[in-house]
Amino acid sequence: MFAKGVAAGLALAIALPPAHAQTARRASLPVVRDAEIEGLVKDYSQPLLRAAGLSPARVEIVLVNDLAFNAFVAGRRIFINTGTILESETPNETIGVLAHEIGHLAGGHQERLRDQIERAKTIAVVAGLLGAGVAAAGAASGSGSVAGLGGGLMTSGGNIAQRGLFAYQRTEETTADRSALTYLLKTQQSPKGLLDSFAGLMRKNMLSGVSSDRYVTSHPAPQDRIGFLQTAAKESPYFDKKDPPALQLRHDLARAKIAAYNGGAGQVRRTFGRNLNSLPARYGDAIATHLAGSPRAALAKIDALIAESPGTPWFHEVRGEILMAAGRSDEAAAAFAKAAKLDPTKSGILEAAVGQALVTGGKPERMKDAIAQIRRGLERDPGNSTAYQFLAMAYGKTGDIGAAELATAEGYWEGGNFRQAKVFAARAQQKFRPNSPQWRQAQDIITTKVNRK
Repeated sequence: MFAKGVAAGLALAIALPPAHAQTARRASLPVVRDAEIEGLVKDYSQPLLRAAGLSPARVEIVLVNDLAFNAFVAGRRIFINTGTILESETPNETIGVLAHEIGHLAGGHQERLRDQIERAKTIAVVAGLLGAGVAAAGAASGSGSVAGLGGGLMTSGGNIAQRGLFAYQRTEETTADRSALTYLLKTQQSPKGLLDSFAGLMRKNMLSGVSSDRYVTSHPAPQDRIGFLQTAAKESPYFDKKDPPALQLRHDLARAKIAAYNGGAGQVRRTFGRNLNSLPARYGDAIATHLAGSPRAALAKIDALIAESPGTPWFHEVRGEILMAAGRSDEAAAAFAKAAKLDPTKSGILEAAVGQALVTGGKPERMKDAIAQIRRGLERDPGNSTAYQFLAMAYGKTGDIGAAELATAEGYWEGGNFRQAKVFAARAQQKFRPNSPQWRQAQDIITTKVNRK
């Protein structure tokens, strides 16, 4: 993590102030799903995970729709804010952040942090009991000074526990920094992006603790951290290595999309002010025009980009979104199908989008195709809660109410609303033959216990 903040011992974070501590449960975070950005971050992280001895298939990267520069780990997941990508001018900067978080994951810091928190609690409780005993003895003897000493012991006990926990966190931060440098070296990537990210955060005063006492902070002092990185990073033979132009373009296209969805045309101009005629800037402008409610102008802009770069799947995806919003569902489905065909990551999101467009068209004769297409998407990406919503609508239009309610239950489950998931699963189960596959699927939802910690 790059700055302060631990969410009740459950998440290791960068630039996460204590006031915004998060439980790191997907249901409580503004998680965003996007095939383009997910594919990009996956390509960034996979070589690093392998270098760390971790299986990419067992680690999930989750995008959080927040413009703060932030990333953290929780369980087997790495959460990264879209703001981290937006503020990273090069792929290497985002890669450096991911390398650091993978250092936490590979080092098992989260599990050990839980142990340290329990230890800190024990210290605080013991000190509190000792202080209470001294205070009681002072009160019984009529000695105000002894009673005051007892109160001081109770207070200092909490401070000792807090300082011990913060010292542990600072050690783990340094360890994660060193691990990140190792992974970048193994994958023959520059550590300069990691260094640039720290320098940028220090300029914004996001790494500094509230107190000037460096021991009362959960992270090493910024200047100490950057000083170490400057020395170690410049020893890498890849320090001056630049990102490939094609990767830089993908990175900037993702930044343009994030800018458009979070700040419209104004944010796009602020992000690409030096080159508003670039492909990423015009991509962001097309999206912003669409979001502003001008489908004709947006379509003209995205069509111009497709003419210039017909093999870019994300231009076709945006074209599908524009057409679907304009009520041209069949054309939207064709655009999404084109995007899915060109997508090198084979994202289930795009596969499902084809069927979702057909559902919005409302034609009964297309619902069978819509169901099949959405199901293909869910096979690739079973966590797509939005796809389940459209699947439920498609089943509803065919009159299969049991399947519609079961799909609704699945959607609620994947979205983190477990109570509603169980309600709809129970309703669906009544419409299926006992012990049939659909009945058992509903039963799994009904009987699965949810760990809400």
